[in-house]
Amino acid sequence: MTVLKLLLVRHGQSVGNAEGRMEGCSSTGLTPLGAQQSLRLGQHLTSTDWEPTHIYCSPLERAIATLTETLRGLGNKDPESAKNSKTVALASGQTIPVTLFDDLKEYDAGIFTGLTWAEARDRHPNLCHQLETSLDWQPIPQAETLAQGHTRAQRVVDELVERHRNGDRVLVIGHHWILQHVIACLMGCDRAWGLPMANTAMFEFCLERDRWPQPGVNRLNSELWRIKRFNDTTHLRE
Repeated sequence: MTVLKLLLVRHGQSVGNAEGRMEGCSSTGLTPLGAQQSLRLGQHLTSTDWEPTHIYCSPLERAIATLTETLRGLGNKDPESAKNSKTVALASGQTIPVTLFDDLKEYDAGIFTGLTWAEARDRHPNLCHQLETSLDWQPIPQAETLAQGHTRAQRVVDELVERHRNGDRVLVIGHHWILQHVIACLMGCDRAWGLPMANTAMFEFCLERDRWPQPGVNRLNSELWRIKRFNDTTHLRE
């Protein structure tokens, strides 16, 4: 059966990740380890004959740097061009579209953006104490609400399904928090589940696109909706 394949990938390790910062919608570049992780991802996709037909990427620096190194692993001779081009050529000779997708940005952390938790506690002690002593969601000034972030994630899923058909292989490069919500939307959950997600971890969903919008019993037919990879980091062990 020919299906639509969606491969969701978290970006490689960023400088902000290594420093323990809440980067949110700000961004740093990749560490040398993050660049290596991303290169290995592309090489792994090449070695397993998983060549994307379309790519969507968050416009934040750490995601674009991940895209650049992944393309290098996929055999692109000018991966830096992905920053300014709407298409890239792979080693196979195929030219594929690249879309920088705002809705794939990470959670907007408001006043916490770019801070470590120690810095946040120093600047906003009362708010941090509230967050440390209660599991209930509490608003952070200038930050996105959970509902706003989840709505973005649903738009990502709706756009991908609307734009693509069975036979397409779509590579999506995003961030930990937003990808948790995208996964919840794909799985039809009314909750967002906290998932461990290593840098460049892969989540592959295979779905029968033509039946996706249809109501009825086929929504419960697991022959039509399959999870092939979940938090897969095989490429980092090769």
